[in-house]
Amino acid sequence: MERTILFQKNASVLTADGKQVGALQRVVLHPETRVITDIVVQGGGLFSKEYRVVPIDMVAETAEDQIRLRDEAGEWKSFPLFEEKRIVSENEGSHAGDVTPVIYGVPGVGPALTTGFDDSLVPELERNIPEGTVALKEGAKVYTSDDKHIGDVDRVLADPSMDEATHLIISHGLLTKEKKLIPMRWVSMLGENTVHLDVTEAEVNTLETPLKPE
Repeated sequence: MERTILFQKNASVLTADGKQVGALQRVVLHPETRVITDIVVQGGGLFSKEYRVVPIDMVAETAEDQIRLRDEAGEWKSFPLFEEKRIVSENEGSHAGDVTPVIYGVPGVGPALTTGFDDSLVPELERNIPEGTVALKEGAKVYTSDDKHIGDVDRVLADPSMDEATHLIISHGLLTKEKKLIPMRWVSMLGENTVHLDVTEAEVNTLETPLKPE
């Protein structure tokens, strides 16, 4: 089966005409179906970093360290931010924009004092990714069923015909990186920062190294 690399640490993300807009930071996928829905791309300058969500159907092709977008992807700023801060009510979940501040004083007579928002209003981060999906981080830690940390996620491989993740490439080691190809069928729990397998460390160690796809 043909496979394409959809996730590699800091892979360059380019427009259709070759202009770099950012670097890949996360792959958004459903933890049960393994279907990839989006990628999260870091763009902006050194002191103005921003993370935007790009639908997977806007990806034209991928290479070892590069992702190229389609012509119809449009402007970089048109993609939604990964996270947006909103003010909500703890009691009713109302957005701050729906709440009118209480103002004391009469214009032209006395000072107008604004009490601000109710104490029950709290900041909340809202993510612009499909409900039920996970934004898998680069470098997410991978653990076996016997709770051994065997490496960190380096890349996600997918079947390009279905945008379904088929394997994880994990790396382990400080100076010399040992890489292994982990089938997604071994994954029992997929989180943002951690991945848990339903096989033991001994079973993982039976995989061939250096890396060779199954």
